[in-house]
Amino acid sequence: MITLDTLNRWLLAPAESEQLEFKEAKQQYDTTKLMRYCVALANEGGGHLVLGVSDKKPRRIVGSQAFASAGHLNDLKARIVAKLRIRVESTELLTPEGRVLVLQVLARPLGQALDYEGAYLMRAGEDLVPMTQDRLRSIFAEGQPDWLQQSAAHALSADKVVALLDTQGFFDLLKQPYPTTRDGVLAKLSAERLIERLADGWCITRLAALLLAKRLDAFPFEVARKAARVVIYDGANKLVTREDTTGQRGYAVGFAGLVDFVHSAAPQNRFIEQAVREEMKMFPKQALRELIANALVHQDFSATGASVMIEMYTDRLEVSNPGLPPISVDRFIDEYESRNERMADLMRRLGISEEKGSGVDKVVAAAELYQLPAPDFRVGELRTTALLFAHQAFADMSKRDRVRACYQHCCLQYVGNRRMSNQSLRERFRLDASKTVAVSQLIAAARSAGLIKADESESGSTRYARYLPFWA
Repeated sequence: MITLDTLNRWLLAPAESEQLEFKEAKQQYDTTKLMRYCVALANEGGGHLVLGVSDKKPRRIVGSQAFASAGHLNDLKARIVAKLRIRVESTELLTPEGRVLVLQVLARPLGQALDYEGAYLMRAGEDLVPMTQDRLRSIFAEGQPDWLQQSAAHALSADKVVALLDTQGFFDLLKQPYPTTRDGVLAKLSAERLIERLADGWCITRLAALLLAKRLDAFPFEVARKAARVVIYDGANKLVTREDTTGQRGYAVGFAGLVDFVHSAAPQNRFIEQAVREEMKMFPKQALRELIANALVHQDFSATGASVMIEMYTDRLEVSNPGLPPISVDRFIDEYESRNERMADLMRRLGISEEKGSGVDKVVAAAELYQLPAPDFRVGELRTTALLFAHQAFADMSKRDRVRACYQHCCLQYVGNRRMSNQSLRERFRLDASKTVAVSQLIAAARSAGLIKADESESGSTRYARYLPFWA
């Protein structure tokens, strides 16, 4: 039940969300816009559209006369049912500041995405945008068996299961002794829901095949096609390919070899070598581990004909995976949401990926330690790409690269219970005090971009100013 107390709690919410939208609508509200918001809210699992409240902070009640008569309101709800095939409930709240109309939009049916005149809509911040392809696929797949739990091979004997899967590698990664009997091996795999005993024999799930396969090409195409591919180029573009290799072993049992191969192919970091007097690769191994593990775990397996790609150029490394992230790239450092929870859990227990939310932190920290430009995370129409760059002096970095480094440093300080300052940012770039003004200008640029803000709890002095990420 929606009451004045409910409204007051909403007014104090830090921001609108996928399930909550405010509109002033003092006199009226466009029916077409309302229909589009109903579609987006229903596609997000249902929510509330509140008319009569300012949508900018600090929010206040302004009152709304939109759909004020009972007849007009009932006609609107009937039109929504006829046009969108969903129900909308309404609640009128009378306050001293005026009438507030709350429209409660119910969730879309399972496995169905709603559209308005052919446009499948969802929320993105405060905007309505067309649904991404991977989001549509995930909706249409609702109620169907999880892709990873479907069969990769069935009607198998016990010997065939052990022949196809690297069971020794599995127990080694778990740091558990290998069972003395084959039945003990199968019992453990079965308990982990990696294999299943059926009437006609054993079934190996796609998850088991992807993680533990001795050879991925021994399984059907839809599994074998998910093998990670490594392409090494001679130059900063794709014109000349030096090496093009597709992984053969499962993600877990072949992970160390994959990371070693990529790391060994990286150029030397001459800047760091001069400082520490030993050979160092351009791309830190820790960063490679995290980025490759993230790409494997967070890929959209429903995307056909696509796999994780690791592409190395002379000036950068790109690791991409099919699918778009469920959270904004600006929140990669402090937030975590896995697309494939079962795989993420197993990869963590097998020692492949880190605890939730710490992987990108380690990538950014490694880039700072190795004096590399800040990693970049880019979202395309179908893929998410993480980029590591070769060493570049502060003077040679673009303004965009510097601002991104400032923001990531600020985030890294915050999640470590510290605060960014001019001094800490100079230390990140290995700059002396003579560059204080240049770093202050960089901080001002990051503030103007809305990426960081001043820590109001600290001293108001510019010299001792401390900064927080915009979301803190």
